[in-house]
Amino acid sequence: MYVLGISAFYHDAAAALLYNGQLIAAAQEERFTRKKHDAAFPSNAIAFCLKKAGIGLKDIDSIVFYEKPFLKFERLLETYYAFAPKGIASFLKAMPVWLNEKLFLKKIIRDELKKIDPAAAKQLNLLFAEHHLSHAASAFYPSPFEEAAILTIDGVGEWATTTICKGSNASISLLKQLNFPHSLGLLYSAFTYYLGFKVNSGEYKLMGLAPYGDPESLQTKEFIKKIKEHLITVFDDGGIFLHQSYFNYAVGLRMANDGKWESLFGFKRRAEEEELQQHHCNLALAIQQVTEEIVLKLVAHAQQITGAKKLCLAGGVALNCVANGKLQNSGLFDEIYIQPAGGDAGGAAGAAWAAYHLFKEQSRTVQLPDGMIGSYLGPSFTNDEILHTAESFHANFQLFTDEAALNTTVATLLNEGNVVGWFQGSMEYGPRALGNRSILADARNAAMQKKLNLKIKYREGFRPFAPAVLAEDAEQYFELKTSSPYMLLVQPVKKELQNPLPQNYHTLPLQEKLYFQRSSLPAVTHIDFSARIQTVHKETNPAFYNLLSAFKQQTGCSVLINTSFNVRGEPPVCTPAEAYQCFMRTEMDYLVMGNYLFAKKEQPAWKEDSNWKEKIKTD
Repeated sequence: MYVLGISAFYHDAAAALLYNGQLIAAAQEERFTRKKHDAAFPSNAIAFCLKKAGIGLKDIDSIVFYEKPFLKFERLLETYYAFAPKGIASFLKAMPVWLNEKLFLKKIIRDELKKIDPAAAKQLNLLFAEHHLSHAASAFYPSPFEEAAILTIDGVGEWATTTICKGSNASISLLKQLNFPHSLGLLYSAFTYYLGFKVNSGEYKLMGLAPYGDPESLQTKEFIKKIKEHLITVFDDGGIFLHQSYFNYAVGLRMANDGKWESLFGFKRRAEEEELQQHHCNLALAIQQVTEEIVLKLVAHAQQITGAKKLCLAGGVALNCVANGKLQNSGLFDEIYIQPAGGDAGGAAGAAWAAYHLFKEQSRTVQLPDGMIGSYLGPSFTNDEILHTAESFHANFQLFTDEAALNTTVATLLNEGNVVGWFQGSMEYGPRALGNRSILADARNAAMQKKLNLKIKYREGFRPFAPAVLAEDAEQYFELKTSSPYMLLVQPVKKELQNPLPQNYHTLPLQEKLYFQRSSLPAVTHIDFSARIQTVHKETNPAFYNLLSAFKQQTGCSVLINTSFNVRGEPPVCTPAEAYQCFMRTEMDYLVMGNYLFAKKEQPAWKEDSNWKEKIKTD
């Protein structure tokens, strides 16, 4: 039985295909269209899933959309009614879109499917799952747990913003729900907006900025106090009440009431690209700490009402890996499983699983280590296809017939301070590069964070980089007591690897803090001595594991920087042509695709519009 899940029309459109309950293909539409967070109907992602399975639309038993548009429209109307006459401009802008498009999603979906196969589209069984059920299913069904509490937290689905469920075998039961407009995800996004980053894409920047705040400063403590006294009421069970006079997202065109926030916090909303000041960092730290407090309360309540010893997490807030690390350290649950595509993209897989197990009433077989196959679920390319791409660019390359020789060569290049694009196997599903569409460098090299940010990624210098480490060696470098295959947990670098901070550290300007060498792994040690860790396992990614092993054999160190293979404002590369283009546009030194090694200095001159960076939207 084939079940196809779809998410679309808000952000991070995606498609995911199940065969007899097993996820066999999944990808985001952005990877094919090159539009970051593309919300369009995922025609390309669907076509990929069908091609990978070797089937057509006629072979699909059911297609499932990840939310229910009529419930969402009901929430929209009731919200405008409750706030009337406020929000008339937003109402007039939203209604034509709903009346012309979103209320007729069933027809729109069928029309889009007709473009793939006109005959099959007429006969397809089209289902709709609730948004937060899709999230819950995406976390529980691929988890290695027979039974677990399930916590989903995001901005908003139809009505729900947070749910607590219990999963048992093939069933999911909803136990508790928090509804719009009270939303932890929207609260965090409001701060994302006020600090000058883009909502629905810049939240991870806010998380990365938070450690630059001074936890001991009176300003940070005052910000936390003001958030709790004026913006939000937090209850013991993790429920929250957002005081709407400070927000504008319910019926407005902006996230926050700028004037009231300026009066409250004492500074204006930061403009995009404006230089970051200490008060921006302190406010980022304040909301991160409040978020962590709320998440821990929610998790404690989930444990209390489910009695479960294991926890599954999904929703956009589940991608807050700093909060996840604090949750892991709390000991509230014995084991935690986090869906690697925790945002709306993962809703496609969740919708498919919900239909298969709940609507179709199919039994569940728990997979080990989990059902996400390392999240390596996207397109892959043969060496012949890579060769064809190389020839089309008249590229020069070295072909390796022996994998061990290739790994030894690349390890040497990394050890010499080179930056390497690493393009192997199936593309990752979800926001993280996990070793198949990655840019790699030596974590011991103190100059690497600056080089990667400014000369390769073309992004803000404060952004941290994640370490990839051999799973069996992780505890040598990090305070990590479990595996972290999906780069979703932040934990400290080992004390013995840390360097002492100067006494005046928190009073230093941001740039001076940024480039202070904090540990023997300086390029992956964030300003608070933390790291967002990926443990690399031979079972799920032997190619990346073998490269790390070769690097360890040469250097005694089994840690590399792993960042996504893209530049700022673009999705990670999908095809060999995109990888070569990114390689040539940036100051990357080498590129590895399959068994082919490309050296920058040996490539023909790259001819392209010199203003290409200006055409890419900031992220």
